[in-house]
Amino acid sequence: MTPDPQAPPDPAARARARRRGIILVLIASGTFALAAACAKTIGPAIPVAEVILFRNLFAIPFLMPVVLASGGLAALTTRKPMSHAARTLFGMMGMVGAFYGYVHLPLATVTALGFTMPLFLTVLSVPLLNEKVGWRRGMAVLVGFLGVLLMVRPGSEGIRGEWVAVLLCLLGSVGWALAMITIRRMGEAGESAVAIVFWFAVGSAVLAGIAAVPVWVWPTPWQWALLGAIGLVSALAQVLMTDAYRSGETTLLAPFEYAGIVWTTALGAFIWAELPGGWDFAGIGVLVGAGLYIWHREVALGVRR
Repeated sequence: MTPDPQAPPDPAARARARRRGIILVLIASGTFALAAACAKTIGPAIPVAEVILFRNLFAIPFLMPVVLASGGLAALTTRKPMSHAARTLFGMMGMVGAFYGYVHLPLATVTALGFTMPLFLTVLSVPLLNEKVGWRRGMAVLVGFLGVLLMVRPGSEGIRGEWVAVLLCLLGSVGWALAMITIRRMGEAGESAVAIVFWFAVGSAVLAGIAAVPVWVWPTPWQWALLGAIGLVSALAQVLMTDAYRSGETTLLAPFEYAGIVWTTALGAFIWAELPGGWDFAGIGVLVGAGLYIWHREVALGVRR
């Protein structure tokens, strides 16, 4: 018997899909944490530009099955080449901040600073997307930045005195927020998701390759393995996260991305004995709480990001 397309979804099937989506988000967050650990293991021995280059080069073959499943080369056609260029530049800002941070800061701190992206996105959506931000979300943004101040503690040694790394992580979050705004505009213009992801990987590899030439270091066999792992694991994490959001609602799954802080805290403590202090935990808690509240308000207001 052919199922009725107009029939309401099976509650049991919906529950299974939601559970699957939550599990995939948790696994993807852990997979991203593994890629961060590989980047930190390489450390300052390989320049950041070179790490970004191979992160994208090794990811492109992993993306090809997705391209083929989406219609092949026809799926990569674009009417917005300049938008892809802007998205690539903003994404490069994000990757430079993240990879530099992985080398110089505790993994959990970099992950937490990365979650300032929703704060910057809320602020930037006012002038760039003409959105209205009420006083509740405005206060949540201020509280979120208070959490950042608790972590870095201006006037003291802060996070090992690595202010350049902290600033680059925050600039990286600005880059990711601008990239999200650009992606939203591209989606509204009819650009396919696979084209956005693929051309970002290609464009980032080109830019990173140019930047890596003057500082090139030939990797050792162990470093080649780590570079390959960063690219493959990052691509796998992106596929898992994409599959997760195809299985469940964004409003349900988004909070579970904060599990990344748990994963990176565990990896940092186990491998490098990175144990966040009381102020660090307080700052992370305030920042996560502010991010979750902004998410809650956007859901309540019906904002789709």
